[in-house]
Amino acid sequence: MTDDLNKLTTEELGLLFPIIIVDYDPGWHKLYSVEKRNILQALGIHNVLRIEHIGSTAVPGLCAKPTIDILIEIPGVPNCDTLIKDLQKIHYQHIPKQDNPPPHCMFAKGYSGSGITGQTYHLHLRYRGDHDELVFRDYLINNPETAQEYGDLKRKLAEEFKNDREKYTEGKGQFIRRIIKKVRGQVSS
Repeated sequence: MTDDLNKLTTEELGLLFPIIIVDYDPGWHKLYSVEKRNILQALGIHNVLRIEHIGSTAVPGLCAKPTIDILIEIPGVPNCDTLIKDLQKIHYQHIPKQDNPPPHCMFAKGYSGSGITGQTYHLHLRYRGDHDELVFRDYLINNPETAQEYGDLKRKLAEEFKNDREKYTEGKGQFIRRIIKKVRGQVSS
């Protein structure tokens, strides 16, 4: 099997990397902190406007896939080849994502053609501006009952779509959009 995960079908990826939800681990914050230093060293602090721990592992008490999601806000239009090369040095694989907000890419670490190879990380690159991921994370941190509801939904979806990441993600989408809309409505009032 190939180590270039971009060559695998969504079905192959789903079988190789099933959705597994685990209880909250307070060690996730330390994993993020260490990885943040690695990323800043690889990219150079001048190439990063902001770096944030996002996703469920950033919400105390929330169950999650044990993958550390990191949002990196970059200045201007990056030299993608340099960015890819710099992140490959610390074992990230570039994953083009045309459906993501610009710059349309993400990076993953801890995966191989034979399965998970240690701690997994997802880097989500963004240009300067508002990011729904941060709004959603902060809302869950400040609203534990909503976080619990979200955790229950994730466990249900993981059971139902264990090998289908697209359906799992799609299943969470309506909940996430509802919260974002609620928060954005509160802000504009």
